[in-house]
Amino acid sequence: MPRMSGKIVLVTGAASGLGKADAWKLAEEGATVILTDIDDGGQALAAEISASTGQKALFFHQDVSDEGRWEEIMAAVIDEFGGLDVLVNNAGIAFIATPESTTLEQFRQANAVMNEGVFLGCRAAIPAMKQRGGGSIINMASVASHLGYPVYFAYSAAKGAVRSMTKAIAVHCQMNGYNIRCNSIHAGAIETPMLHDAFEQLGLGAPDPDKKDPANPVGIGRPEDVANLVLFLASDESCYVNGAELMLDNALTIQ
Repeated sequence: MPRMSGKIVLVTGAASGLGKADAWKLAEEGATVILTDIDDGGQALAAEISASTGQKALFFHQDVSDEGRWEEIMAAVIDEFGGLDVLVNNAGIAFIATPESTTLEQFRQANAVMNEGVFLGCRAAIPAMKQRGGGSIINMASVASHLGYPVYFAYSAAKGAVRSMTKAIAVHCQMNGYNIRCNSIHAGAIETPMLHDAFEQLGLGAPDPDKKDPANPVGIGRPEDVANLVLFLASDESCYVNGAELMLDNALTIQ
């Protein structure tokens, strides 16, 4: 039996990059997948996933920092499916700017999407998951919440908030007997459109997971690497994994 058979899953920022890989992987393993994004290309992706996997895939336009939109989407999910089993808080943005060059607008925007957006998603998901008897919340954090990345200052600050928020949510749900787990994934450099944009702005050329570079022995990961971990955390196989920070960085943070 597929590992996600019968599960209802919502993935934010699902039109491209990590979210796209997550949506594909979860649908291939039997999940019904709700994709959300500000990029309406997610509509065609949902249709493609549904046609290829035979699993129902829906798309909603969503700005994750919009509280009202979270309420609308979760109400629609509860109305159609009776609740939610898995939330992947994946939506994110990144500005290349140091503590001195980051504008207040950039700082607020980064935190609106990756800090407030994750909070709103978790808050909306908990009652929806309680209706299904429990669930799994997966928050995309980053190695940036562990390392000093001055050129990703606002991004790092937001991901640091996700790191601590995840633990508080895990403990809250465990103490209240909700059977809802909450874990964070801390990926290193993964080949996504966001990484390509960053490399271009920094004059580093195109990121290549197959490149053997003595100056960067850690290398670059692939979206599938993240999707495989998301699948594990979404499935019942990870039923005793709760409040964890899962590093996905080829030992970068311990070197």
